[in-house]
Amino acid sequence: MHTYNRLSVVRRIGTGLSFVIFPLVFVFAFSVHPGLLHPRLLGPSELILRARGDGLLQFAHALVTLNTTLLIVTALHFMKLLDRSSGAWAGFIGGALAILGAVALAADKGALCLTMSALDKLPDAEFANMMPGLKLIFSKSGWLVLLWGILLLPVGFGIQAIALLRSRSLSRWQSLLFLVGVLLIGTPDSVEVINLAAALLLTIAFVPYGIQIIQRALNPTPADEN
Repeated sequence: MHTYNRLSVVRRIGTGLSFVIFPLVFVFAFSVHPGLLHPRLLGPSELILRARGDGLLQFAHALVTLNTTLLIVTALHFMKLLDRSSGAWAGFIGGALAILGAVALAADKGALCLTMSALDKLPDAEFANMMPGLKLIFSKSGWLVLLWGILLLPVGFGIQAIALLRSRSLSRWQSLLFLVGVLLIGTPDSVEVINLAAALLLTIAFVPYGIQIIQRALNPTPADEN
């Protein structure tokens, strides 16, 4: 019993930390993009050249790749939270879509971003010879079209946010910030200032929520233990 209780506490603390860490990672990742205050839509060639040699940007993309695991924890938490409410089905469907979107996000950052760090060792002339192939990759040609599944992430979380709002399973202000944040964070690459604003909204909504989960895990009430 004591082992189970300790494991339960660790799980709850892990969930709380997920809510604290995941929005902060997005804030950092979007804030380090070059040209943040001068947003404009970039084509594949411009995205490729922007990523080349930018170690800080590549580090941010690596963090976002790892951050997808925390998004899955978040989706599962809201599925459980909504399970006994009128929004149970919305919680399940939204969570399933969000998890698929998180997997696509990890694949997107791996295929389009982390691979760029491996090419930094190439001389400019050799890198230039690879541009036709890189353009096809960044244009999501072939099976890379599956990376558009990333759009399922804001859609799934949006469904969960509406369910949380309607069922009052989460504070109204947090649900509203969650909904606005996930819709804005789906803005296309190269308009990161909007993504950054969305990440800040998620931070305001979820960091206090995550801290609350951790506090309840460390100081459980009889209701929390059941």
